[in-house]
Order: sequence, then structure tokens, then C-alpha cells
Amino acid sequence: MGDPDFNNIPIKWLTSEKYAKQTMAQITMDKARSSKDVNPGTPPLPESPDTTHFSVMDKFGNVVSNTYSLNYSYGSGIVAKGTGILLNNVMDDFSAKPGSPNGYGLVGGEANAIAPKKRALSSMTPTIVMKDGKPFLVTGSPGGSRIITTVMQVVLNVIDHDMNIAEATHAKRVHHQWLPDQILIEPGLNKDTIQLLKAKGHKVVTSKNSMGSTQSIMYKDGYFYGSADTRRPGAAVIGF
Repeated sequence: MGDPDFNNIPIKWLTSEKYAKQTMAQITMDKARSSKDVNPGTPPLPESPDTTHFSVMDKFGNVVSNTYSLNYSYGSGIVAKGTGILLNNVMDDFSAKPGSPNGYGLVGGEANAIAPKKRALSSMTPTIVMKDGKPFLVTGSPGGSRIITTVMQVVLNVIDHDMNIAEATHAKRVHHQWLPDQILIEPGLNKDTIQLLKAKGHKVVTSKNSMGSTQSIMYKDGYFYGSADTRRPGAAVIGF
């Protein structure tokens, strides 16, 4: 606790009914607890400022793959009148200066230069995979310039490497975006694989951040299989 003018005190959480019930559940009427076992708990994490994705599939064959983004904190900073909805800021997705990298290190050309009524490039890749004319796999991810490779690796893991959706989701990921000329890898990638990549002349760099956060559903043999990516907090799989 402290002066809220100098500290970020989660007042709403501390005074919530949910937190009160969590605290009460730790109390026993027949034995006193040691003070060292009493702690203030962990406040919920703030909402992510990143791109968000959700996937939905139902028994009737309806499928939704939805990726949406504000592109950096609070998007354009403009709220559509009467809606409470913040408008996106995709100006960074244009080539503001062709040949120079944007906020994600991507280098664009003249074809993506800013112009009236033009749509900027986007790496968002909501994906629905069909099999025999029916929905088989739905997936997508946040992750800026890494979205496309993240989604592609999940799809390849399922179709070409015969992984179940959980294995495909949690497998280590790699990423190359042309410039900078390097392969980004997640921590824990097989050391032999890293050495083989270096032997071929690749510059291998271990990423400091997770690569994406895929939310996927696979329908197989009459059953729904879901997997939420644990690379980022807040992901969940829910079935009804």
C-alpha cells in the first residue's frame, strides 16, 4: 500500500467481491495462520495492448477466425462518435519512407507508399482450413510481422507433420522476414538444428519475446479439439 499519487494501487481489484471471496476462502475457523502465509495476492494483468485473435467453431459448421488490432497503444487515439470504439492506426503499415524499416523492422517499397483511399499492408492472417468441403482447422495469431510465419507453422505442423493441435501450438517457432537478414528462433530450439542453420550461412538470433499467441480449433472424427497458446497470459479454450 502507498500513496496512489505515487503508486499504482489496484483499488478496483482490492475492493472487488471476487477478491474478497478469494481471500475468505483461505481462512479456516479452527486454526490461525502464520502471518508469513498471508499475502495480498496477485492483481490481474492489464489488458494486452497487442493485436488480438479469437477462433470459434460450432456443431453446425459455422466458423469464425477473427484477428483485430489497434496497432500500438490506443490506435489513432480517436473514438468513433457514439460507439466507444477506438479507431485503428495503420499508418505505420504504410511505407512512410520506402526502403526504410517500420516499427517492426519491415522494409516496404513504393507500392505500399501512402496515398489517399489506399489500404495499407497487413500481416494479420486469420485462417480457416477446409477438408473435404468442411471446416477442419481454424487458427490465427497476434504478433506483428511474425503473424504469417506463426500461423503457417501451426498449419504445417498439423497437416504435414501430423501433430495434434496442442503439439502444433506449443512447438518451437522460427521466423525470417527478409530484412533484417536473420532467423529469429524461440528459446529451446534444438541445438543441432541451430548449428545446421548456422552451417548453411544463416545468422541465428534468439528472440527476447514470444512468437505469437495462436488460438486454434481442430474438428476431427466428430470431436472438437482446442488449444490456447500459453506464450502470453489471458489465453483460454472454452467448450459448450
